[in-house]
Amino acid sequence: MPTRKRLSQEESRWRALEAARELLIELGPQAVTLKAVAARVGRTHANLLHHFGSASGLQKALASFLANAICARIGEAVIASRTGSGSPREVVDLTFDAFDSGGAGALASWMLLSGNEDALDPIVEAIHDLVDDIKEYGSGSMREITLTLVLMAMGDAQMGGSLSHALGLPRTTARDMAERMLVAAAEGPVLPIA
Repeated sequence: MPTRKRLSQEESRWRALEAARELLIELGPQAVTLKAVAARVGRTHANLLHHFGSASGLQKALASFLANAICARIGEAVIASRTGSGSPREVVDLTFDAFDSGGAGALASWMLLSGNEDALDPIVEAIHDLVDDIKEYGSGSMREITLTLVLMAMGDAQMGGSLSHALGLPRTTARDMAERMLVAAAEGPVLPIA
């Protein structure tokens, strides 16, 4: 009988989170269970309990894992856009893709519906840290713009396809509007709403 390679705690945890991300994207948030992740990485349920404590702990760790990876990429795109080597559309597409095809929108909705609201804390904290990290590259209303962009991306991931179809609009309408918002913010001051 072949023996399993002993992984460091960090590597074992990372592999489990990668497997959870794959399950999220392939099958949806309801498929991200300790049992399914354990099977995907060839480990035991007990091994994952050791790393995450519970299914809720796994979801919270996955939210943090996704948020940190996504925010790092978005931060790079924002800096590239502000320094002229990127575009606002890249920032929009990364944000919208993270919530749509990247599964962050489905995961956030699932956690809210299952009463696991505190599992969203890592997402909120990662976005807050991102805004703090890139504030020198943005306008004074970076927080308002970030709020609007994230809410647009989340809403678009949940019902953008069916709503744009029902309204007879192109599927990219919300992304196009978000891009115009970022371009306008880069060209001049955007006044806070309140």
